[in-house]
This record gives sequence, C-alpha cells and structure tokens, in this order.
Amino acid sequence: MKEYKVVIYQEGMLGSLLLGSSKVDPIKFTNFLNQHAAQGWSVITMEKDIRRMLLFWKREAYVVVLERSQ
Repeated sequence: MKEYKVVIYQEGMLGSLLLGSSKVDPIKFTNFLNQHAAQGWSVITMEKDIRRMLLFWKREAYVVVLERSQ
C-alpha cells in the first residue's frame, strides 16, 4: 500500500519584500527533499508556482507530490 503527501515549498517573505521577488534556494530545496527522503518519501512529481503576496510582490514555490510505501 502507498501513502501520498503533497507539500508546498517556498522561501520566506523577506527576499520578496526586499527584492520584489524571491526564488527558491537550490541548497535549501535539496535539504528539504533529503529530509523527506530520509523518512522514506520519494518525489513523484513537482510543479513550479509563482505565488503573489501582498498584491505587488511574488515568490517562487514548488508543489511537490511525494509517495512512500507503508
């Protein structure tokens, strides 16, 4: 039997407020994925999403679908 989990990974608001937009840090994103992998999760798919915040700023996010065997 499989178990699924959907998570949204995004950087904090500070970069967006200071720079007008914020991109995902690849090192932090790698650590995030490795933490889930250590718990037995595998990435099935992910999609990039640009999220608006406070009308004027935007930040990059990823919707990640994970699976693991129970």
